[in-house]
Amino acid sequence: MSFTLAAWLHNLNPFIVELSSGIGIRWYGTAYAAGFVVGWMLLRWLAKKSVTPLSYERIADSMLVLCIGVVLGGRLGYVAFYDPSLLWSFTDKAPFWGVLMLNRGGMASHGGMIGVLTACWWISRGVKNESGERVGALPMLHVMDLTALACTPGLFFGRLANFINGELLGDIVAAPGQPAPWWAVKFPQEHFSGHAPVLSPKQQVDLVRLLESYYPGTEPDGAYDRLLHLIQSRTPEATAAAAKLAPFIAARHPSQLYQAAAEGLVLGTTLLLLWAVPRRPGFIVAMFLIMYGAMRILTELYRLPDADLGRVMGLSRGQWLSVLMIGMGLIPMYLSTRRKDVYGGWWKRAGDVTR
Repeated sequence: MSFTLAAWLHNLNPFIVELSSGIGIRWYGTAYAAGFVVGWMLLRWLAKKSVTPLSYERIADSMLVLCIGVVLGGRLGYVAFYDPSLLWSFTDKAPFWGVLMLNRGGMASHGGMIGVLTACWWISRGVKNESGERVGALPMLHVMDLTALACTPGLFFGRLANFINGELLGDIVAAPGQPAPWWAVKFPQEHFSGHAPVLSPKQQVDLVRLLESYYPGTEPDGAYDRLLHLIQSRTPEATAAAAKLAPFIAARHPSQLYQAAAEGLVLGTTLLLLWAVPRRPGFIVAMFLIMYGAMRILTELYRLPDADLGRVMGLSRGQWLSVLMIGMGLIPMYLSTRRKDVYGGWWKRAGDVTR
């Protein structure tokens, strides 16, 4: 990143390796892969500690089902909650259909959780043996407990990917050209986000001149896009270009990092500590829903709502969905109090894994 006006200028490339224009290995996909791998390792560790009777052999299959649930639920959730127009958006370039264009909006965490819930039901049913009988069935609440803990690394890495992509921007803390606090970040991507700050007439003229100096005769949005790619190119020219563009960019809260810390580190660590002792099925997932919802409401105070949705009664769409999650968390919490079976903790155990 480049340092300017006491704020960091975001110049991270969304591609780890770009094979050709728009095609390559992205940080976003790699983040999800890392989340699945760490979640798989966490489930294996819980099995080794006798926290769960889910066998090693089934953990790999279960993770595959969860992966499918996260991807389908997350993407369809984004389309349903935030941008239904993607359903009828088609182009002549791969992947052709708006729903499959993950660079247009990405995934919705609330939708991903619905997909995970469906996957948990599938896993809880067990598997068929050679005789066609189902074996290894588990209480769905216990599978949900396991998944709630295992998905927190994915939430962490996913938010880091949001930061690298320069998406889901935070609130403005300093207008373009104004001094900003050291922790603020300037995202050049704001130009295409629907949340671009209003520039003064002089700034508008100066910005057009800057774009013309780099790409004469190019339409402004096209020139800006090319300048953004230059800034992300890691070439010697990138630093100079970033310094020239910086005065036209607002400094913002790095809300993606706030959410990575809250939804990944704080939530995951808390759930892990709670499961140090034996718990009844449903307790861990209840705490996940309640804590995630509460922290999402808090962190979204520093994040901009989607440009076309705004806020309703002071809350964004994500915050209202989080209020619903808190209410839903009370359901497994109540159900857990009515169960007699207990699944072991990784630090202290109550005899056998279940009783």
